Amino acid sequence: MAVSPGPIRVLAHFEPGEKVLDFLAPHLDWLDVRFCAEDDDATFHRELPEAEVLWHVLRPITGDDLHRALRLRLVHKMGAGVNTIDVDTATQLGILVANMPGANAASVAEGTVLLMLAALRRVIELDQYTREGDGWPTDPTLGETVRDIGGCTVGLIGYGNVAHRVERIVTAMDADVLHTSTRNTGHPRWRNLPELLSTSDIVSLHLPLTDATRGLLDRDALASMKPGSVIVNTARGPIIDETALLEALGTGQIAAAGLDVFEVEPIPHGHPLLGLENVVLTPHVAWYTVDTMRRYLQAAVDNCRRIHDGQPLVNVVNDVT
Repeated sequence: MAVSPGPIRVLAHFEPGEKVLDFLAPHLDWLDVRFCAEDDDATFHRELPEAEVLWHVLRPITGDDLHRALRLRLVHKMGAGVNTIDVDTATQLGILVANMPGANAASVAEGTVLLMLAALRRVIELDQYTREGDGWPTDPTLGETVRDIGGCTVGLIGYGNVAHRVERIVTAMDADVLHTSTRNTGHPRWRNLPELLSTSDIVSLHLPLTDATRGLLDRDALASMKPGSVIVNTARGPIIDETALLEALGTGQIAAAGLDVFEVEPIPHGHPLLGLENVVLTPHVAWYTVDTMRRYLQAAVDNCRRIHDGQPLVNVVNDVT
């Protein structure tokens, strides 16, 4: 890669806080960073033709966007999953795509356990009771349904960086942990998907969205889960069939869900999930902490430095040679 003769022009597709600006300040002699809110398409399309690097978070980057990006050399995903980027078109146009595997793992793992606890402990309902001044809850099922993680079998679907961290946390809380992945690794806690679903009290998703995983947890899969179990998704929304999930939550086949991701994001106003007391919802922010942002910026600046100095980039997911 050729050495860049001047400052690298970056379009950061998010609004910065003070800590982001403070982090970048020492690099602004060789970085020219422009910021754009994810919902501000007018600014995005105005800045995109001059950008050499795009720091991408969640708003999908389409083939049309990439054709507008006349100087673009790199789309750098702030995270791991590149399903929101038209990688094929980027490759055809000679634009590199890179990601940041593991950079958000600690934050997503903690966010996952947070949703497990909130769902298991019926935190949303208890918060409402308390705010309404009801005091000690009169629901007699409370002591028959609220559970400790330590009394549960936790099933992890996918076994990458985040799942390994979740395993360490819940094992320290005395949970039994099973996992499944695309192949049997011979690990003593590995189970095939049907067995994991039927024996786990908590099922947690940690796998990318691909053609193979889209709709993986459909109506039949959800019906095979242990009655009264909890499901947590901090991976990608379309891995679960939301219509089937609503049915399972309504019948009690699934007691509760903790969801950070959805089939459509942001989740639309009036969506049936928004009206359920046994669902805990967060807006795809399990990764979003000051610690993860620091790791993201370190990785993003490092690859920009490599472009500036004519060095090979790291964590590139496509081949444009």
